[in-house]
Amino acid sequence: MRNLLIILILTSFCFSCKSPEARMPESVQSGSFLKESAKRNKKLNEKEKQLIQNIIKSNPDKNYIASESGFWYYYNTKVENDTIQPEFGDIVDFNFNVSDISGKEIYANENKTYVMDKQELFTGLREGLKLMKPEESITFIFPSQKAYGYYGDDNKIGTNIPLICEVTLNTITQEND
Repeated sequence: MRNLLIILILTSFCFSCKSPEARMPESVQSGSFLKESAKRNKKLNEKEKQLIQNIIKSNPDKNYIASESGFWYYYNTKVENDTIQPEFGDIVDFNFNVSDISGKEIYANENKTYVMDKQELFTGLREGLKLMKPEESITFIFPSQKAYGYYGDDNKIGTNIPLICEVTLNTITQEND
């Protein structure tokens, strides 16, 4: 009798306890923030593209090339003979000037040594350097998403600023040298 009572109490205890139920979300996100952000970015990209196209049209003596990566450039000095271009891990030494889209100088006569794709460098310049040969000089026009984008450089370059960069590649030291 006592065993029956214990079994009955344990059985009722087991069946009376419910497992915790999942909480339902209090609010459901519709994705409207992402849609608005995408709309804003498309507008910004179109505006910047138009500004860049105006610069290109106003300089018909320059032979602008549209890169596959979404920026434009022209050669100030082109090297035909050399075939070496920077690759992953190569060390490049280069000089550069940076200005905003209106031509206002931001950084002048900067010199940098950079290990290709192993150090921080904004996307457009990293991709632009890969197109260059030693002793070449190229002027790049980068839309803001290829430059410092929404965050800027925390120094002189603000939010969503397209950039014009004149870059001279001095040397390439190959990784396997």
